[in-house]
Amino acid sequence: MSSPTPTSRDSRGTAPDAPGEASGEPLRLETFLPYRLSILSEVVSRSLSRIYADRFGIAIPEWRVVATIGQFGRVTARDVGAHSHMHKTKVSRAVAALEGLGYVARSPNPQDMRESFLELTPRGEAMYRELVPQARAFSDALLATLQPEAQKELDSLLTRLQDAARRLGGAETDSAPEASG
Repeated sequence: MSSPTPTSRDSRGTAPDAPGEASGEPLRLETFLPYRLSILSEVVSRSLSRIYADRFGIAIPEWRVVATIGQFGRVTARDVGAHSHMHKTKVSRAVAALEGLGYVARSPNPQDMRESFLELTPRGEAMYRELVPQARAFSDALLATLQPEAQKELDSLLTRLQDAARRLGGAETDSAPEASG
């Protein structure tokens, strides 16, 4: 299926010459901002996953867990879910897979026995140290397609869109988990 890509579009995902909403015309996904952002996210995540999937046998959710623990140190599964925007079921499955591969270890929270702390094992730390430079290089290669001023503008625009989406959806502002114990 091929479709022309308009060079400009309005905030509703409609090309300037497209019929108005009252016309009953269908929504054009290829110009609809939420769809385009979702596709971009999927393409970027899948491309990045090639760096760690074959070498370490982990998928996108597992990488996000490892990256979060690597960033903050000892955290809970709830912290991981909040930081990585993953549902608790997905976090739980990813943690179980990482435990099975020997990358993550759990330890009980003495203040709340319903909760465990997650930490990278020495094997997990080695994987993290190997992957971080590759992940940064991937990010740098993406950004290199933009001039420095456009990179700053992109960062600003993404922040504004994320804040607007939270407001429109009634979501609270996310906060990064604090490193636990």
